[in-house]
Amino acid sequence: MILLRHGESEFNRHFSATKRDPGIRDPALTERGRMQVEAAVSALAGAPIRRILVSPYTRALETAATLAGQFGVPVAVHPLVRERFAFICDIGSRRSELERRWPEHDFSELSEVWWPDAAEPHDDVIGRAARFRAEMAANTEAEHCLVVSHWGFILALTGQSVPNGAWLHCDPAAPPPAELVWKP
Repeated sequence: MILLRHGESEFNRHFSATKRDPGIRDPALTERGRMQVEAAVSALAGAPIRRILVSPYTRALETAATLAGQFGVPVAVHPLVRERFAFICDIGSRRSELERRWPEHDFSELSEVWWPDAAEPHDDVIGRAARFRAEMAANTEAEHCLVVSHWGFILALTGQSVPNGAWLHCDPAAPPPAELVWKP
């Protein structure tokens, strides 16, 4: 499968400059973020993508919508691939609001309020990543999936820290990373 970190969000832009939480709830992509997504579309042209799995956060949904438009594939929202709940940007939007904004996406796996109400320990994210890895290892179509996710989840799944708009291949049958460094 291919893992893609969403394009730069308003949170990423401010946090990169200040290393402080700017207090932006469920932020959208910046113009730079939209350009990063367009670059990913170009880089992934010709990839055998048949389905997109996406985190329920706005920044990831915006990223997935652009990719789906270019590749002509369905998008399913998958709550396991969401970001680690650590900042105000990790307070999401209700399912009903997201369904109004992206009616073409499949939200059937999502609860109305789907984000945690407190900071999520690293071990919880690692556990989510392990569950997703096992799910995808059992999926015969995994090699044709593009997963739009976040820094913390991709780190927990692969052990790699990737910048906004970057992508990498991941074999879900491969062993999980031995050690993680949680520094954004």
